[in-house]
Amino acid sequence: MRFLMTTAAAALIAGAAQADYSLTILHTNDFHARFEPISKYDSGCSADDNTAGECFGGSARLQTAITEAKARTNNHILVDGGDQFQGTLFYTYYKGKLAAEMMNQMGYDAMTVGNHEFDDGPEVLRGFMDALNFPILMSNADVSGEPLLADVLMKSTVIEKGGEKIGLIGLTPQDTDELASPGKNIIFTDPSEAVQAEVDKLAEEGVNKIIVLSHSGLNVDKAVAEKTTGVDVIVGGHDNSLLSNTIEGAKGPYPVMVGDTAIVQAYAYGKFLGELNVTFDDEGKVVEAKGEPILLDANVAEEEGTKARITEAAAPLDEIRNKVVAETSEAIEGSRDVCRAMECPMGNLVADAMLDRVKDQGIDVAIANGGGLRASIDAGEVTMGEVLTVLPFQNTLSTFQVKGAVIKEALENGVSQIEDGGGRFPQVAGMTFAVDPSAEVGSRVSDVMIGGEALDPEKIYGAVSNNYVRNGGDGYKMFVEAENAYDFGPDLADVTAEYLAAQGPYKPYTDGRIKMMGQ
Repeated sequence: MRFLMTTAAAALIAGAAQADYSLTILHTNDFHARFEPISKYDSGCSADDNTAGECFGGSARLQTAITEAKARTNNHILVDGGDQFQGTLFYTYYKGKLAAEMMNQMGYDAMTVGNHEFDDGPEVLRGFMDALNFPILMSNADVSGEPLLADVLMKSTVIEKGGEKIGLIGLTPQDTDELASPGKNIIFTDPSEAVQAEVDKLAEEGVNKIIVLSHSGLNVDKAVAEKTTGVDVIVGGHDNSLLSNTIEGAKGPYPVMVGDTAIVQAYAYGKFLGELNVTFDDEGKVVEAKGEPILLDANVAEEEGTKARITEAAAPLDEIRNKVVAETSEAIEGSRDVCRAMECPMGNLVADAMLDRVKDQGIDVAIANGGGLRASIDAGEVTMGEVLTVLPFQNTLSTFQVKGAVIKEALENGVSQIEDGGGRFPQVAGMTFAVDPSAEVGSRVSDVMIGGEALDPEKIYGAVSNNYVRNGGDGYKMFVEAENAYDFGPDLADVTAEYLAAQGPYKPYTDGRIKMMGQ
């Protein structure tokens, strides 16, 4: 009798083991129209350098990596953490059409809305959605007042893989109204509350495996994991976090575990394909989550059909971007890690170029948002394509007048999100100031000097920025009511290219205009 009971117990144990469910989650984020291979600076990479094995990413490598990763598992999903839009001339020319074509070809199952998906308003986002063969999601916004998106843009969806239902929830930055151009009809809401509401709804439908596609940054993802119940995996984006167990300098392990929630992200620009292998028990709880992002370097072959399609799509762009416009004696550092945290050479270049262009108009200072700088430039000849990769947004110069107190307020806003790598960090010209990142938000800036004199809170100063910042982007709402505002100056990329050209071989530099206290 005892033997029979033991056999029955063994059968029960085997049955429980068989109930475990394994899923491979393949993921990308912040692709930013990098359909062609990129350099180590995340900028354009020449055909010669690509042949020499010095480039990364590009749609053709990504296609190969996805195909090979799918072949390694019998159960997988492919998802994206947002920001397919913006970043190269491909987006300027094709808007979302080429991104939709490539994502459909690669077989994505879902993506979340990134803030840049709103750069050209709800119209372009809706066109992108209509072209996709899969859902795009956003839970933390009320879109009922936006006719183009109401009843079309879902908060969550359920897909079936390997005989099990998986709930997918989208998340976008709560401050998207400051980061992009969603219009006045969309109301963005708290991420944790939005996610929990969708988790509860999905649970009522019997779905116990929940994946959040979150374009919100690693810190917000950790907070959502802590404040919610029922979330199994968060596939992140927005702050370009590289999570890895093997790569030096990674922001954390892959995955980052918060309780039972596994958080992953795969840097940006198609340089990596994330590959997370998750095992769920029969109650939908994660019992194991392991993996590592795959570096798409020269060891990953370019899929020939995709490569040919991207070459074809690039043809109309080549005349513009191949034009050599300047020369630089050294690489110009423009990486987000530097330009969103301190004075950086690219920030100085762009701010200097802005101020130089309008200095004869009574303008004293320039403020450029660090998030508007999207790449570095390597040494040697500088093409217009490289400049446009750094400054892809087609922003125009904006001049205006404000009191010194408003400039101080703007600088405080600019340094208010240093710990999150916020794009509002101010790169400046015509002024110097000190920052204490450890101080409370709102009281981090001191020693502001303009024209060699201490900032006068009551004095009227002339300022130049870009039209995005001047109209309240990146939290610069204090500039919206500025006096004598003119937002229709020349394109910032053109201004920067012309300034670079006028310098002869340009020598990048920093000069202490932003002093970081305690560093």
